[in-house]
Amino acid sequence: MAEAKPFAIPKREVWEAFKRVKANRGAAGVDGQSIADFEVDLSNNLYKLWNRLSSGSYFPSPVQRVEIPKADGGLRPLGIPTVADRIAQEVVRRDLEPRLEPVFHADSYGYRPGRSAIDALEQTRQRCWHYGWVLDIDVKGYFDSIDWELLLKAVRHHTDCPWVLLYIERWLKVPVQMEDGSVVPRRSGTPQGGLITP
Repeated sequence: MAEAKPFAIPKREVWEAFKRVKANRGAAGVDGQSIADFEVDLSNNLYKLWNRLSSGSYFPSPVQRVEIPKADGGLRPLGIPTVADRIAQEVVRRDLEPRLEPVFHADSYGYRPGRSAIDALEQTRQRCWHYGWVLDIDVKGYFDSIDWELLLKAVRHHTDCPWVLLYIERWLKVPVQMEDGSVVPRRSGTPQGGLITP
């Protein structure tokens, strides 16, 4: 049956992605479905997601926008995908990460496997013994304003996997459901708030 699908995505990858999403927990998206709700019919839900991913008929739901308080008293907008969308994102991450991990700079710590903010602080502390200066760069709003075509061009540089490229493009274009229930389209270079990923 899998050979009849246009995209060869193993069912095992969807299962492994689910386990990672479950371990990370997280809130329900626009559909209100929690991880526990998703698990009530787990086999069927995972099969439907795999079927849609491997057939090319997967389209993500709108991302639910919430604002969380920042330490400085402001608010940070975040986007919460549905559980199914987080699983699909994890499937893509599992495909892309081994290709991209070797090209990251050794001093890059954010969202990388086996690295944490604690590791970055430890490296900073070690460097303070060797250097008398600090360079602080804030990339605030970078992912809210990046040009989608440039982002996709960068991804294409590292993979030609058609389903990875297709789904990344669909995630970029998915609309945002605001806290008042209105749905707002996303546009390249327009701030909408970051996504909470798997």
